[in-house]
Amino acid sequence: MAISAEQIKALREVTGAGILDCRRALEEAGGDIDKAVEILRERGLAKAAKRADREASEGVLELYSHGGGRVGVMVEVNCETDFVARSEAFRTFAHEVALQIAAGDPQYIAPEDIPEEVLEQERQKARRLALDEGKPEHITDRIVEGRLEKFKDDVCLLRQAYIRDDSITIQDLLNQNIAAIGENIVIRRFVRWEVGESTAG
Repeated sequence: MAISAEQIKALREVTGAGILDCRRALEEAGGDIDKAVEILRERGLAKAAKRADREASEGVLELYSHGGGRVGVMVEVNCETDFVARSEAFRTFAHEVALQIAAGDPQYIAPEDIPEEVLEQERQKARRLALDEGKPEHITDRIVEGRLEKFKDDVCLLRQAYIRDDSITIQDLLNQNIAAIGENIVIRRFVRWEVGESTAG
């Protein structure tokens, strides 16, 4: 089937993928844009996995101030080369990550960064809540695990829904950018400050 320039343009706007990748995905999907998005997303995951072990030691420190200086964010996003670090696409991604941190207030980058004692506290809290709600003992473990997964979605940057498109997570956005930019990208670390918040931690 013939794929129109308008279809390619529409898919590029949604995914940021290259023209050829968009054409191939649309051909494979029989012109269905939603299917083509899924195909590109899966390819992005495959490309991201291939690049994951490549060293990313270049990059930027993105600074962002929100709400008239009420919230401040500094995030380090790394890539493989200085050339990519200076590119508009990479800098845009770093800025989007900073916006996400300002809005989503994550505590960790990924679930594996959460200390075991924090997970254990959340497990105990979820168990008490389930029992207080009168849930049967035999389903409590499932409820606890479900609440623990929800906790990880809330506090881990990579698992948060992207503020501009809640159908994808920040991990999905990262994978899309790795696929589009062609280098491994790592969100290394971040800090978020809010005026008046307690510094006791």
